[in-house]
Amino acid sequence: MMDKRFDGFSVHLHQDDEGAWLAHFVERPEISAFGESPETALSELAIAWCAVKAVYEDRGIPVPVAPARKNYSGSFNVRVSKTLHRSLAMEAARQGVSLNALVAAKLAKAVRPF
Repeated sequence: MMDKRFDGFSVHLHQDDEGAWLAHFVERPEISAFGESPETALSELAIAWCAVKAVYEDRGIPVPVAPARKNYSGSFNVRVSKTLHRSLAMEAARQGVSLNALVAAKLAKAVRPF
């Protein structure tokens, strides 16, 4: 669930065994709140998030940015075992594509877009 009050952070909302509702940021589960209803839990989470941001600002620390709001270059390095590297390189050669293209295609299949 995305809500403007949460600056791009994803919110997970669920009911516990005792009937209380818990809301927390998926990317920062330590930021959470309870309520007797989903709406109350979300309102409490908004209050908690404002308090967390105030602490960061008071201490002169940059407020965390949601991954969904960050800019990405499209490039990163991954360390893998020599065996996996060899297997991927061989598969790429068999397919007639670059290792980068093969790995990018495999990642695209494995990860759901946000």
